Amino acid sequence: MKGFFENTWKHRAHVLMALPAFLILFFIMYVPMAGLVMAFKKYDFQLGIFGSPWNGLENFKILMASKATFIQMTENTLMYYVIFTAVGTVLNVVLAIAIDQCVFKRCAKTMQTLMIIPVFISYAAVQFIVYAFISTDTGILNKSLGMTTRFYSTAAVWPLLLTIVKIWKDTGYGSVLYMSVLAGIDSELYEAAEIDGANKWQQIWHITLPSLVPMITVMLLLSVGSVMKSDTGLFYQVTRNSGILYSKTQVIDSYILNAIFKNSNFGFTAATSLFQSVVGLLLMLFANGMVKKIEPENALF
Repeated sequence: MKGFFENTWKHRAHVLMALPAFLILFFIMYVPMAGLVMAFKKYDFQLGIFGSPWNGLENFKILMASKATFIQMTENTLMYYVIFTAVGTVLNVVLAIAIDQCVFKRCAKTMQTLMIIPVFISYAAVQFIVYAFISTDTGILNKSLGMTTRFYSTAAVWPLLLTIVKIWKDTGYGSVLYMSVLAGIDSELYEAAEIDGANKWQQIWHITLPSLVPMITVMLLLSVGSVMKSDTGLFYQVTRNSGILYSKTQVIDSYILNAIFKNSNFGFTAATSLFQSVVGLLLMLFANGMVKKIEPENALF
């Protein structure tokens, strides 16, 4: 403990600079965690969080009351996590490499700017863009292709549609992280490879991709912590919360939102959030342990 205080005092200038960010994280991310006690209480507005009576694991039993619904939405949550992570990672890397290898740098800058724009469009607006494409009567797809597909009543097509929307919205921004890694690769490596007769594809395979592996690993490890969480706006607003699509579109987060609108059971909400966080934490620890055994330098800790 004495060493801790001595080290803190020695680096007091750095500590002072980091203090505002630390306080923001502390009050926004950690203080609200006290509300997790609601997961084990029957919440009463008049009594407050800490005055409400305890009810043990009743809120968790509500979550798992309908086994069929719980299993279905858990399967959907995991399915979309795997699809979004796999497809998103591949496209992020491919896009970053494509822009980095772009001969016309002005064109690359313009492309990068255009690709980031969808990130700033809320899903409240995205749902109208999607509706303009797939509505039955006036949709661009049905009109241009002469189809009469009722997308909002056909659950089977939504895994593909949601993947397209997610990729369109997030890929441009996701590639920026990988581009920052590419910018730090020593150009002499490419020059040496070119002198040895390596073409562009060989340079990408033997220099670019190995340099991106640590960042890819870190991003995957961080994403594992959110394996049980989903983008509520994507699954609730883009699908217009259509009940007929629930078999393919209802995930845990959208289920919670619907539950809140119906009965405002905040104890149930807290229990579900705790369940998601605990599962995500355990999976992240497991994944980090596996990476640490295989490639210690790429592990988070």
